[in-house]
Amino acid sequence: MYRLFVHATNVHQGGGRALLTAIANSLPSDMQSILHLDSRMHLPDDIPKNVQVRRVIRSVLQRFIAECWLINNVEEGDIVLCLGNLPPLFKLRGHTIVFVQNRHLVDDAGYARFSLKNRLKLYVERRWLFGRVSNSDVLIVQTPTMKRLLVAQTKGKVPVRVMPFVDDCGGYVRKVRQGKIGKAFDFIYVASGEPHKNHRRLIEAWCILAEEGVFPALKITVDQKSYWQLCLWVEQQTKRFGLKVENVGDLPHVQITQLYEQTGALIYPSTIESFGLPLVEARQAGLPVLAPELDYIRDLVDPEQTFDPNSAISIARAVKRFLEIEEPPLDLQNVQEFVGAILGGQK
Repeated sequence: MYRLFVHATNVHQGGGRALLTAIANSLPSDMQSILHLDSRMHLPDDIPKNVQVRRVIRSVLQRFIAECWLINNVEEGDIVLCLGNLPPLFKLRGHTIVFVQNRHLVDDAGYARFSLKNRLKLYVERRWLFGRVSNSDVLIVQTPTMKRLLVAQTKGKVPVRVMPFVDDCGGYVRKVRQGKIGKAFDFIYVASGEPHKNHRRLIEAWCILAEEGVFPALKITVDQKSYWQLCLWVEQQTKRFGLKVENVGDLPHVQITQLYEQTGALIYPSTIESFGLPLVEARQAGLPVLAPELDYIRDLVDPEQTFDPNSAISIARAVKRFLEIEEPPLDLQNVQEFVGAILGGQK
């Protein structure tokens, strides 16, 4: 009987962690499954008893040993699901499916805002992905936008299928009826602290709103240990402008779900995503969404308000539109008033 190998040696946080946890909880009980995991990845206690877990310590040598273990243990007829974007380093005898989730690996976006370490990591993983893509039998993505990008990069060498999934798809809709906030706080942004998540532009928008006397309550979920510089900057801006911004840190998914129930809307200024799981979760919780006018957003939802993610002013205006705060009209003059003002200045 064939076996299922879930190869996820570089997944331990963020959306990848949530999806891997959901997969681990859904593995069939009538077949042997082997989870090949990062040593930092926490699994729930109630995973099926027939699931074997192998841990891989975070190091280049241990990752290479894990790849060698795969080629020695996967047999013809087995199914290998590779999470974490990367195909196997070696061609396997089984049917190999690669789930590609990191859009930075398939999009020619600038990496200038990333640290040197992260730029190097992205470069190596990009070379790995496209240098070993032929070791895959099929590539799985979650949106049409990701498929277009991946097909263009791979030139059709490997079939690409769109298979979006979440732990529970109940309650997901594209649109909700926009209503008044009336919750414990106004907005939530569920995201880690990488540069493309765009926290700085979001907080700059909140500073603009504060200067106009508007103080919406916002919760963010940035890990203070991993992104201490960003967290310190947010704290400084919060104190300087008197913002109602609270960073609750990296929370377990069950607590994030509880926060959705207390918030009025999701604001999601990320500039690039392969999927955007919080967008789906927000819709499942019945939340309105404020988001950039970008392809990956429209793949999933029709937001109640949109904005330019590169403009703090645009974000601030979208927030005011959602809160039904009118922008004052431009103080236009007719031509006679304009000429009169010019001439008056010469007197």
